Amino acid sequence: MKKSLVLAMAMALGVTASAYAANPFSDVPAGHWAYDSINKLAAAGVIEGYGDSTFGGDKLMTRYEMAQIVAKAMAKGANVDKLAAEFADELDNLGVRVANLEKKADNVKITGEVRYHYTDTNDDFNGYKTALRSRIWVNGQINEDWTYTGMLENSQDLKNNAGDETTKFQRAYVNGRVGGLAVQAGRYNKALAEGNVYDNRFDGIQASYGSDVKLTAGYGKATPSAVATTTANVRFDNFFSSNSSFTVKNDSNEVYYAELTGKVGALNLTAGYYEFKDIEADAHAEAWGFDYMGRPVHLGDKDVHFAEDATIWALGANYAFDKNFKLGALYLKGEDKLATASVDDDGYVVTASYKGAKAVEPGSWGLVAKYYDQGATTYVHHTMNGVANDIFGFKGYSVAANYAFAKNIVGQVEYYDLEEKEGNREAQTLWSQLVFTF
Repeated sequence: MKKSLVLAMAMALGVTASAYAANPFSDVPAGHWAYDSINKLAAAGVIEGYGDSTFGGDKLMTRYEMAQIVAKAMAKGANVDKLAAEFADELDNLGVRVANLEKKADNVKITGEVRYHYTDTNDDFNGYKTALRSRIWVNGQINEDWTYTGMLENSQDLKNNAGDETTKFQRAYVNGRVGGLAVQAGRYNKALAEGNVYDNRFDGIQASYGSDVKLTAGYGKATPSAVATTTANVRFDNFFSSNSSFTVKNDSNEVYYAELTGKVGALNLTAGYYEFKDIEADAHAEAWGFDYMGRPVHLGDKDVHFAEDATIWALGANYAFDKNFKLGALYLKGEDKLATASVDDDGYVVTASYKGAKAVEPGSWGLVAKYYDQGATTYVHHTMNGVANDIFGFKGYSVAANYAFAKNIVGQVEYYDLEEKEGNREAQTLWSQLVFTF
């Protein structure tokens, strides 16, 4: 390696040639093209030359000699990150920590998970699903106050041999502080009322204030969920129908939410307000009306499309009896998101949990049991993995167990027994997953 490679360091040091002492090297005369740079490095103590007062620019140096020069340049504050990376092993042998380089290497972190899951449902909703999902997370430090998170997801349907798969950029958001507010903005996942109102991607912004008592408020757009259908008797403004076929797409162009949480000893309390605008629904109805004497008159089939707002309130409490056992209850009250249908407008969820598997603790495990009784107006996109045709509400229970088989390998099994609140269909679902994280 020629010594001329070190001359580039001179540009990274903040002293001028006029401050230099007399020429320290006899083989670099004042008229030499590299005189200023070499003199600058010598004055800064980065290079020393040979004992005979020569620079020896035509000679090759060892990697160890070069590492010594890099170390001295770093000590003087020179920006030599690329050289520090190249000679990292030699610098380590010299006992030099490349702190700035380490900081930059830690600036972006990549993590991920691979999940296999299988779902089997019987009774009125017979069927199964099996899929492989891979997620790659990217976390970057923007500055001392702001971070960035992104997530790329690939899903492979394993039910057939067609190789059906999708790859989507599912998360892209920043977190930071503005004064006393913690801010999150972009596409992030949002679980409202512990996921019992909404649990899906959300494009928007939220701000939080406080610690022991915290207020969080947000605004944005909900992600469209899978279209759901059912059959029910429905009364419209100017006619009623028998066995109407309903289709509801649970998306909303505007969503407002606010949650207030607080803690009193082992008791955690929460209150929430959620406003979803223009949730769309379609109905194909065998319509009946009334004549002037109030007698029913068949009006034929009708196709009706409408969009309704959904307003949901939530009150919840969770009590930790000890570090392992917790019991929680959540009450929900909603205005009719399908105002033309007669459905329950409130509901509740009771949860009991014991311990919980932790990916970093092999052998750790946990149990969770829930009971649901939710009217149609109390949710938009539910967090549960159970199957029920839930346009007009559902009720039932679930039990789940999770276990860490090894470090970063966790399995989970859930069983659901759910039925419609407005109808007689029901379903039992066995849902399972095995997750590898790295």
